[in-house]
Amino acid sequence: MAYLTIAGQASAEIVVSRSRFLGTLVRVEDEISARGVIEQARKEYWDARHHCSAFILGPSRAVERSNDDGEPPGTGGAPMLEVLRGRELSDVVAVVTRWFGGVLLGTGGLSRAYADAVRAALDAATIVQRVEQEVCEVTVDLAAAGRLEHELRSRGTKVLATEYTDMATLSIAVPLIAVPIAEEIVAELTEGRAELFRRGRRWVDAPVSEA
Repeated sequence: MAYLTIAGQASAEIVVSRSRFLGTLVRVEDEISARGVIEQARKEYWDARHHCSAFILGPSRAVERSNDDGEPPGTGGAPMLEVLRGRELSDVVAVVTRWFGGVLLGTGGLSRAYADAVRAALDAATIVQRVEQEVCEVTVDLAAAGRLEHELRSRGTKVLATEYTDMATLSIAVPLIAVPIAEEIVAELTEGRAELFRRGRRWVDAPVSEA
């Protein structure tokens, strides 16, 4: 299983008819953290009139929230949320802070401005893929350890640690779909004498695959 998110934090500012729109994106893990980012924006940019927000959370993007913060309904948070949906992002909160420039933009103009501020921040962000991996262990004799480690690395498996006693124990992280392949490699290189044991799952960042 995998999904897209941002590597950390990014921001960008646009100006529309003298109104300033500062788009800020922050990677978050839960709703409490997302709301904390929104409150921080309110405190930091206390002189701004609006702090519209939107966030999506979870590997399946199951949690979605948006807020217009005093703008006409559907003109702030909703278009921001649509941009995040369109990029298929999760675990990210977007806050667009607006300093009013004295010119009314209308509902269409507001919606475009808030969406464009998020797009501008996304252009400045690094997009990464979150991949679910299985953490596994295998114990082999010392003579086989080097060859096994090399073979696993060459297949894209991350070797987390190797402990040496009278045997060698490798701790590895394997994409879920590749676990059967890792099991076959271990069985083949040890002639069936070693077995891969699953120790649990974790999420890790990986570069976005090119289409």
